[in-house]
Amino acid sequence: MQVITLANEKGGVGKTTVAIHLAAGLAIRGKRVLLVDADAQGHATFGLGLKNEPGFYDLIVRDASWNDVLRFVQPETYESPGEASQGALAVLPGNPETQLISQKIDDAFAIYRRLEELSSHFDTVIVDTSPTPSLLHGIIYLASDAILYPTICETYSLNGLLNTLRNRQAFDQQRKNALGHALAILGIVPTMYREKTVEHSENYADLKKRFGDAVWGPIPMSITWPEATAQRRPLFSAAPKSSACVDAWRLITHAQEAMANVIQA
Repeated sequence: MQVITLANEKGGVGKTTVAIHLAAGLAIRGKRVLLVDADAQGHATFGLGLKNEPGFYDLIVRDASWNDVLRFVQPETYESPGEASQGALAVLPGNPETQLISQKIDDAFAIYRRLEELSSHFDTVIVDTSPTPSLLHGIIYLASDAILYPTICETYSLNGLLNTLRNRQAFDQQRKNALGHALAILGIVPTMYREKTVEHSENYADLKKRFGDAVWGPIPMSITWPEATAQRRPLFSAAPKSSACVDAWRLITHAQEAMANVIQA
């Protein structure tokens, strides 16, 4: 089982949207996927048509059983019409209580230990995080194999990205000492990209120059993404024939290739 966390200390960069589509796309392609909603806003839960509830909090703080907190998503919510999903998608829901988790526990590896209980039941865990840095982020990092960084090619977002990358390093050695592997960078994904603007094109070029192949191809801005969000479904279900859906599948393919490299490492 591989744990991938999405992070950027700047809100509004598309973390939740990417998390939902990554989880749903992998499930459609045959993976057993768990999406952990670690943001107190609970948008990943809401975005898949589920009810916000303290599942994550109950699991970690109240030591609830997985059977009591897991919520499976009906395939028709995320798959294309007429297409039978080969995998499964479950959500560990979140709500405002999520932000209290780090205050209620004293075991830095609590999340890691609970996720390990599912190692034979799921292939991939996707964790959506809040933009505000906290001790909870550190506990999540210790449970993660790799981090995926969505970002907009604009000043505030890029500043948040750099801060997030620096904060991740603080947990690298701790994770390596305890578990034998450092925290990998899965990739950096430019979102809501506007190729014809000088700011976006120049900042994208700067990202490529600084981080090389870690920077993935940008996801172009499209109204289809928020339209799908309004339906509380991913593009695969809401707009399967759209150009935005093609971009989403390209994201899934790149993610699978990057994840395979992390496993090999």
